[in-house]
Amino acid sequence: MAEDAPKILQSVGIDKLLELLPHRYPFLLVDRIVDIDGDESCVGIKNVTVNEPQFVGHFPGQPVFPGVLLVEGMAQTAGAICVLSRLSDQKPPRKVYFMTIDKVKFRKPVGPGDVVHYHMAKLNHRRNMWWYRGEAKVGGALVAEAEVSAMLVSE
Repeated sequence: MAEDAPKILQSVGIDKLLELLPHRYPFLLVDRIVDIDGDESCVGIKNVTVNEPQFVGHFPGQPVFPGVLLVEGMAQTAGAICVLSRLSDQKPPRKVYFMTIDKVKFRKPVGPGDVVHYHMAKLNHRRNMWWYRGEAKVGGALVAEAEVSAMLVSE
């Protein structure tokens, strides 16, 4: 393939995400993943809705999507592409574990009606571990950022 040839970027819908990740509602925090470039980078998408259970107590009358759930959404996005990159192996991974969180910063609140884009870029990969830098954006504005790592385990 010529270096100037355009890349074909993959996408993953909710049905495939349910195969890749062990998470289920209400803890599946990514609705689809687009622009997947192997395990190098991708963009996860989360549609934030007012009927999500965290808004009952965070905060009544002024709902704010918890920052820790933004970081979890980044980790789930990265974990899904790690698993996806290993599906062609003879023994595909059975589980993906969130291992570390570093350099977390929350910039702006996220609320119902927002569409969060988790921009994930691989920093490193060694054996069954991956490290990613993530940025969560709403309407192009940075709302959170973090570095996360994931480990794949075959049982």
